[in-house]
Amino acid sequence: MPATEAIRKKLGTVPHKPGVYLHKDRFGTVIYVGKALDLRKRVSQYFQSSRRMGWDLKFNALVEAICDFDVHVVRSEPEALLLESKLIKEFKPRFNISLRDDKRYLMLKVNLNDPIPNFTFTRLKKDDGARYFGPFVNSVGLRNTVALARKQFNLRGCRVFTPGEADYKHCLYAHLKYCTAPCVGNVTREQYLEQVMAACNFLEGQCREMQGQLEAEMKKAAASHDFEKAADLRDLIRDLQDTWKKTEKFARVPYNLPLSINPQNDLAELAKVLDLPKPPLRIEGFDISNISGTFAVASLVSFKNGRPDRANYRRFKIKTVEGQDDFAGMAEVVRRRYSRLKREGAANVGQASSLSAPSEARRETFTLPRSLGRLEACPTLPDLIMVDGGRGQLSAACAELKKLGLGKIPVIGLAKEFEEIYQPGESKPLRLGLNHPAVKLLQRIRDECHRVANSYNAQLRLKKISESVLDEFPGIGERRKAALLKKFGSVQRLRTATLEQIAAIPGFGGKAAQQLKKFLAARSLSVI
Repeated sequence: MPATEAIRKKLGTVPHKPGVYLHKDRFGTVIYVGKALDLRKRVSQYFQSSRRMGWDLKFNALVEAICDFDVHVVRSEPEALLLESKLIKEFKPRFNISLRDDKRYLMLKVNLNDPIPNFTFTRLKKDDGARYFGPFVNSVGLRNTVALARKQFNLRGCRVFTPGEADYKHCLYAHLKYCTAPCVGNVTREQYLEQVMAACNFLEGQCREMQGQLEAEMKKAAASHDFEKAADLRDLIRDLQDTWKKTEKFARVPYNLPLSINPQNDLAELAKVLDLPKPPLRIEGFDISNISGTFAVASLVSFKNGRPDRANYRRFKIKTVEGQDDFAGMAEVVRRRYSRLKREGAANVGQASSLSAPSEARRETFTLPRSLGRLEACPTLPDLIMVDGGRGQLSAACAELKKLGLGKIPVIGLAKEFEEIYQPGESKPLRLGLNHPAVKLLQRIRDECHRVANSYNAQLRLKKISESVLDEFPGIGERRKAALLKKFGSVQRLRTATLEQIAAIPGFGGKAAQQLKKFLAARSLSVI
């Protein structure tokens, strides 16, 4: 597809720098995410007619669908890799195949509150008081750097949480003098902590004297024709440089959600088909997410002027509904949301009326439309409410709004199978077709509701199942962890259990129970 005039102008503004590019279709949806060392050269290749003959069907289909693109400049190729992975996981573009799973780059952690701190590898960052390094794109380089740091600073490499004399007898790290053996009192805990802190400074790149030493050894080995050793030292220096290289972690994706090319037109079309007096400037959408009735949550997304308004997104845990009942869950969320808005609106009205001489700006803030009445016209009430689902979800939402005295707010339901729009009091739903601008706008709201609700549900499941503090206890398996949780019910109760109670669990003896108590005590201190 030859580049349009708008794309040609935009290509002229793309810098010759590393970064990430995002291709979008005519609806503003991200369809492909890629990285490049030179953004101008890479993005321009998609719009060169001479290159199309060598492309396969997939690339031709991608280029045909591109109507716009965005770029995000970063400082280096590792940062581009991290951001590309983050954006692909966020938007799941249909033309991307790699990086769509939940795998993350490797990180390094150390908890200084442990009895004998140890460096361990992880791919998941938790709020456990530990110190984290990374993520690192080059995992092999990171492992080599950690091995060098352990040897240089005499750190332990064993996986036992609190090693003792029995472990010392079979410990090669101690006998080879790689470790100062704090487990048998060769050094105090304070002295060993100083070794760990020195290693932390080294991993952050604050101690670069070692690089000079390695370079000198490499040159010496090369001069004596020991080229194999020189090559190993060269690779180790490169691993050090990769580990020390500063990269932005992108805790928050620096990119907005896909937008409509003409949101004002979409809003006007939506108002026309719903017979609204004016285009709905603020739309709120709801969705319920659960797995067989467990971890039931709901999402609320807000669109302002046809665009996502992330500052007003909300997430809910379903509190009063047992089992899988989407209708009751929708009723609870709508009731909680607009009961609160009514209370806040009443408080704002009372505050405004108590002012003796309100300014012009305050009078505008608390002006109440006559069509909705005094309490219904809270400034934060939407112009349209959309629920994900058919007549059942719509009826549940309307019933709750009517109880709250907000029955005049327009409400619709969007059923996914045929993208049917359900309206209160109408026997048949609207079928406008998949290419109608109003349907496209509602689809964007619905898809964003799905994304927020499903990500929250997954977050709760991950916290419940995968992020148990027991997973970090060395040597524990699924059976022993399940036996502990079955007996005590929670990690909090396990912390208060006696040694005898823990030792009575199958798979645990006196020594393992003591180690587990020390482990939980250290983790409770780190959280505090």
